[in-house]
Amino acid sequence: MDVKKLFSLEGRRGFITGGAQGIGECLANAFSELGADVAIVDVNQDKAKAAAEKIAGKTKGKVIAYGCDVTSPESVDKMLAAYISDFGRLDYAINNAGICAMDGALEITPKTFESVIDVNLNGVFYTARAAAKQMVAQGGGGSIISTASMSAHIINQPQTIAAYCASKAGVVSLTKGLAVELSKYHIRVNCVSPGYIQTELVASLKDMLGIWLGKMPEGSRLGFPEDLIGAYVFLASDASAWATGSDVVVDGGLYNPLKTAETKKGRPCGRPFAFTVKP
Repeated sequence: MDVKKLFSLEGRRGFITGGAQGIGECLANAFSELGADVAIVDVNQDKAKAAAEKIAGKTKGKVIAYGCDVTSPESVDKMLAAYISDFGRLDYAINNAGICAMDGALEITPKTFESVIDVNLNGVFYTARAAAKQMVAQGGGGSIISTASMSAHIINQPQTIAAYCASKAGVVSLTKGLAVELSKYHIRVNCVSPGYIQTELVASLKDMLGIWLGKMPEGSRLGFPEDLIGAYVFLASDASAWATGSDVVVDGGLYNPLKTAETKKGRPCGRPFAFTVKP
């Protein structure tokens, strides 16, 4: 067995939504370094173009930017048509675009709630479906990878992000459903559930960083986008040929329902703690 070939992305072609910054940009750079052709897809086309030019200048690979609103099926179809014109075929699709709102459930407006669901869940469906249609049409299968979150498995505290948690839980279930439907076409559908990743947005929430770190297992740390590269490369390569419907949690050990040890703050790890009501 040629293990290097098993994990190789050489010659693979695909797109990454939300690719202009954060996790998406990191993945675009990594995939290009590993020999893949990369389309950076983002609602901010100028930012996507800047990221594409920077990565292409570094890796000398084929990296092209496309503007796209993932909440619009028409915009997604237009983007994919332009992509196929430039790249010819689609081997992988990473549905990574996402947003978060920290409005409490009692205060969040219907518009804000709907926008979170629209980008994080509907947008994943629209881009995954478009990718699947292309993969079926061209034959030969492919790999569809979506970015879910550990928030699909836990309810984050102290921030109030019920809408976000619901949207990401939907991504995990959507992934499993699509995996079953698309298996007969040899299309694998998986997702990655990152923990707290220090993107520019997360790093700006300085008051939260210490609290989140306090919930981590002793000796662990908050993550960086680079900590996720291995999971996405595995799922995009032939190394994951027998993996579909999987949700790969990469969170530094924060989500672990089997833990019995307590965190630094004395709360059980991975279990809901009970409130005692005095008589």
